[in-house]
Amino acid sequence: MKKRLLYSLLLGCLLSCFTGIGQKKVKINTLPKGYQHAYVEGGDTIPVVALREVVIFPPMKFKNKKQQEKYTKLVRDVKKTLPYAKMVYATLIETYEYIETLPTEKEKEEHLKRMEKELFKEYKPELKKLTLSQGKLLIKLIDRECNQSSYNLVKAYLGTFRAGFWNFFAGMFGASLKSEYDPKGKDAQTERVVILVERGLI
Repeated sequence: MKKRLLYSLLLGCLLSCFTGIGQKKVKINTLPKGYQHAYVEGGDTIPVVALREVVIFPPMKFKNKKQQEKYTKLVRDVKKTLPYAKMVYATLIETYEYIETLPTEKEKEEHLKRMEKELFKEYKPELKKLTLSQGKLLIKLIDRECNQSSYNLVKAYLGTFRAGFWNFFAGMFGASLKSEYDPKGKDAQTERVVILVERGLI
């Protein structure tokens, strides 16, 4: 029962974020494809290139087998849920950019409805496979990727009432859409795993 509630919550929140894009303006700073950030100094144009940060972690030390198994489970869960969190961010940007090219509100709404059906069809089978702990982790990773909680995303697009409804729904199985990601505190170990997974090191 709890697993079905989790699936419904996650799918509802993800779809509400996507389908709400056409209703509110979202300011996203992007460049057209093929362009590069740069600045002019004197008579020279100097490109601005973001280099990947190099992070070195000390070797993991476990006090016992149970602690090691917990870490192994975290690695597994991050690998399972991180792609969904990144998909949320990418979809928010891509959908916003495309919606802005449509001339009428009717066309925007029609596109969002088609997209909702496609997302539901594509992700329903996968979201149903998530465990409770993976669902809670996904909520936090969405906050990490989008720099705002799932609650704030739903609130921005669908209003305070709907956000409160989904958060109440989450509370029925011990989760919260207001969960914030704390990479330097309680989520430090998760952040370590995320960085290593992003770099293909584990």
